[in-house]
Amino acid sequence: MTGFLRRLLAGAALFVTEFALILIIGTVGVVLFLLLGRQVLGDGQLDFDEGAFAWSHSFLGENNRRWVNFFTFLASRNFIIVAALAIIGYFLLIRQHRWYSLKVPVVALGSITLNLLLKEFYNRPRPMLPLTSASGLSFPSGHAMISASFYGLLIYLTWRHVQNRSLRWLLVLLLTVLILLIGLTRVYLRVHYASDVLAGFAAGGLWLLLAIPLLNRLEQVIKRRVRTAMPADSALNE
Repeated sequence: MTGFLRRLLAGAALFVTEFALILIIGTVGVVLFLLLGRQVLGDGQLDFDEGAFAWSHSFLGENNRRWVNFFTFLASRNFIIVAALAIIGYFLLIRQHRWYSLKVPVVALGSITLNLLLKEFYNRPRPMLPLTSASGLSFPSGHAMISASFYGLLIYLTWRHVQNRSLRWLLVLLLTVLILLIGLTRVYLRVHYASDVLAGFAAGGLWLLLAIPLLNRLEQVIKRRVRTAMPADSALNE
């Protein structure tokens, strides 16, 4: 009985901790996005945007276009589609986990669709004098939003399924750095303002926080209905 109570208390503590963390992150994300969006809908200028261009070049260096383009490519739609298909194939054929194979396209395609809708609503032009070609509107950054949701999903899957603690933390750290670098390269290339990138991170994170619990809940409901229906089906077959 003591062991049962300990497991119950440990489970309750983990639930409260995760819920509090999600609530805090979600609140910060909503507030950040709304504040940035309000400013963009106003005069369209934020004080730190121009300074961020110069800072990104001083931080990354002036002659690093090759690897900057490589990191920014890792959040392009073409790469994300290929990577998503590879992960879907892995979960379907190797891990045989159909629900994870569903989460990947829902998160990725949902993030892309939501980003396009937000861009149309805010209608912010891209910065002047970009260092590479870019089309479409600026706010929020599609690369930042997609990287936060897609690689954020990989962080979630890593945290849940990588058993080795050191490897788990290493992969989470590398994926987090990758997300930040992708956002930074968009400012470096002057195809997005820093405020676009911050808003993209916030929107992508919020989408992930909404999508994962909803998909988990849907999985539980469908599995419960399948288990309930199975005895009746077996009786009919007999």
